[in-house]
Amino acid sequence: MSQVHEGVYDDGLQPERTLLAWRRTCLSFAVASLVGMRVALPTLGLPAVIVGVVCAGLAVLAYVVAATGYSRAHRALHESDALGRGGLPMILATASVLCLGVLCLYYLVSGAVRELG
Repeated sequence: MSQVHEGVYDDGLQPERTLLAWRRTCLSFAVASLVGMRVALPTLGLPAVIVGVVCAGLAVLAYVVAATGYSRAHRALHESDALGRGGLPMILATASVLCLGVLCLYYLVSGAVRELG
């Protein structure tokens, strides 16, 4: 007979759903970063590559931190019925999106400057 927890969670499924959501989100950020890099490469050159790789790296790092947090949360829920989570994955994902936004802004501004000049 399985052990039933009477806490506020459903035997660990919530952390699994959260991890799957982080996987999809970080994969989307990484792909968008690499596509943005590819689009901006002819115009911006090496800076596009650097920013694209940094953005994709931040997205991958956000997923790794989220996966580590999932392991910790899963273990904590089953050992002590307490969920301790940090905000580091959100900070890294936000940094990835902001980095991608900077690449897009730089691409747009450089295109406008080229057309004006």
